[in-house]
Amino acid sequence: MMNVEIKGNKIFVPLKNIWVDNTPEENLKQDFICRLVNTYGYEINQLGQDVDVKKRYKADIAIWRSEEDKLKSSIPSIIITVECKAEHIKIKESDYSMGYNLASLVNANFFIAHNLKETKIFHIVKDNAPQKLEKLTEIPKADDLFDEKKINKYIKENKTFTRDQFSKLLSRCHNIIRNNDKLSPEAAFDEISKVLFMKIMFERESKEEMIFSKEKFIADEKHYEALIRPEVKKESPSLDQDYMQVLFSKTKSKFENDGIFEQKDQIRIKRNSFEMIVEELEAFNLSDTSDDVKGIAFEQFLGKTFRGELGQFFTPRTVVDYMVEILDPNETEKICDPCCGSGGFLITAFEYVRNKIDEDIRKQIKSIKDTYYDDDYKNGTTEDQKRIDKTVQGIIDKLNHEFDISNPLSRYHVLSHNCIFGTDANPRMARTAKMNMIMHGDGHGGVHHNDGLLNVNGIFENRFDVIFTNPPFGSRVEKSLKITEGDRFTDATRIEKYQKQYGAAYDHALKQINDNIGKSVLDLYETGSMSTLTEVLFIERCLNLLKPGGRMGIVLPEGLLNNTNLQRIRDYIESKAKILLITSIPQDVFIASGAMVKPSLLFFKKFTDDEAKQWEDISNNATIAVNRKHNPRINLISEKLSLKGKDALPKEEKSVLRLELKQLEDIIANEIKEQIKKEFNYEIPIAEVEKAGISSIGSPIDNELEPLAKEFKLYRTNNKLWREKSTTINYQILKDENVCRIPIIDNLPVDSKPQIFYAL
Repeated sequence: MMNVEIKGNKIFVPLKNIWVDNTPEENLKQDFICRLVNTYGYEINQLGQDVDVKKRYKADIAIWRSEEDKLKSSIPSIIITVECKAEHIKIKESDYSMGYNLASLVNANFFIAHNLKETKIFHIVKDNAPQKLEKLTEIPKADDLFDEKKINKYIKENKTFTRDQFSKLLSRCHNIIRNNDKLSPEAAFDEISKVLFMKIMFERESKEEMIFSKEKFIADEKHYEALIRPEVKKESPSLDQDYMQVLFSKTKSKFENDGIFEQKDQIRIKRNSFEMIVEELEAFNLSDTSDDVKGIAFEQFLGKTFRGELGQFFTPRTVVDYMVEILDPNETEKICDPCCGSGGFLITAFEYVRNKIDEDIRKQIKSIKDTYYDDDYKNGTTEDQKRIDKTVQGIIDKLNHEFDISNPLSRYHVLSHNCIFGTDANPRMARTAKMNMIMHGDGHGGVHHNDGLLNVNGIFENRFDVIFTNPPFGSRVEKSLKITEGDRFTDATRIEKYQKQYGAAYDHALKQINDNIGKSVLDLYETGSMSTLTEVLFIERCLNLLKPGGRMGIVLPEGLLNNTNLQRIRDYIESKAKILLITSIPQDVFIASGAMVKPSLLFFKKFTDDEAKQWEDISNNATIAVNRKHNPRINLISEKLSLKGKDALPKEEKSVLRLELKQLEDIIANEIKEQIKKEFNYEIPIAEVEKAGISSIGSPIDNELEPLAKEFKLYRTNNKLWREKSTTINYQILKDENVCRIPIIDNLPVDSKPQIFYAL
């Protein structure tokens, strides 16, 4: 057992074999070194203290995989920073950013920040960006560093543990309410979401330790009850509330612009339930927990909570992943789901695009390093190397601003606040989607509680590049469903804001409701006269929302477009969009969510302006040619049927001619369609899978959708099914000037390009 050795005012440093002054920081270092040896199995000969890494940076403590690596002056596997602060002070990102940058720059495997209060462990992703800093729950043991398999196993187990821990926390909170307050699973979830939003508010507004704790709640409540509430009762009895409701009122005000809560909403659980949940939540700092951990744990919790009554709102993750990969959304593209449920499509699309941003910036970081760390650098003096290191780190620090979601000019902010939109008619699901998006790191302001068939704020016609949706099946929109005054948007402040943001298009969007008060919702849609099925109306709605050339993925009942009773619907769709792909999936996939209809996944591309003109010209020419062919016979029949008096035909002969005329009309319609298909010809891939990653009871199974998505990507690229948008940002690097100039982006509208100028 290794112990810290102290004599008088000196402390022994075994890694240097010297005695030094016993300062608090030195004591903390030696205590941590003893912990590494005694608890985690490291040998003294594979540790180093105050180590010069690459003769440029100093690590408080370094760990190599072996003594041999240390003797070779290889890059340490683990770099540790130690800072002695007051015991109650938590480690903040600013405290360890320099040490992390060092670990990242030299490509160490792990970085550890340690102080009197806590220890934070991170896995360094190669050519990393800050959001790819993987937080772990435990320091790796010596045996974990021997080979890549052990390292990967250790990382996986520690990440999973944190996620499971958070998921179990949510379940415990849920059970507290179910047991104490006897609420339904869905109502219990509502209360948990209120407390979670309350916690998020406190974390955002204060950095104090234990700001949202049971102890602090009780102390603040006593102060409120003794000094504040009596005055409130005396001055404004109508505003009198207990302290729990006061806290929630502050939370509602904080999130007022997001439309998460109704003004009349209150906490509807007992005080002791609230205290118990707050006490459970003390263990977690939501702001400090990674988005991956929070998001996946929250989704697991949602799946368990809503599997019954609201299961139809959930599209299985394997299906969502497949549809997002098929349509391959890019940075700056606007994405929408008008029936967003818990937000599964929006979150997956958000993460998909965010990963593209991450990958692009990792490439930029690698390019910067490759540019600067050349032979001139290797052969340069120590001073030259330090100067270049500072330049490189400065550029990387500037690039890292792109991940700051609070910076309105960053790529993360633009994605989360300007590109993700959704609506759901169910208020609980709209709120759930917002919470789900917060847990995944999204801005969440684009989700609204609103009828998906009606315009709201930024969701209106010809605005979106990509749409994903799973509309409700089988239900109908009744003719009696009217647009009412309650549907009219009247918030003058927000209207002015959106007019500035979207221009004349927003004024036109408001007319959908303002000019149709009292009319049936069905009358807003061409297909409303053909079918009242909800899924049919949402097909048209999605096509309307798309820009010309926009892409759509939609879950529909199997064979909807082959239903003879809905032939007019197929004709309508084919006059507006190309079918990119049809994928038939097993019914089992949706049984776990409570749906009994066999689904298909359909992918469309709305006509570009050129394609729309081409289709219209072909349609008009086909109509003229086919009518010209059959007009002589039609005219003859019409003349015979129009005869009057003694020239009139017998009733039986008229019936025969009318039947022939009807048959001719059908022949003409079919010949026109055939002529259009012949001239507006394209291939429609159809695929069927037997296993889609989830069984009828929700268990994971083989997923044939994954290879299918890869196959389709090659197919659509080779066939140029849609115009590929290039959103890779190329940073012009000028070594002689030590400048990383403004990003150069092609094929993007000016107002969507990043505005940050990177100069050192």
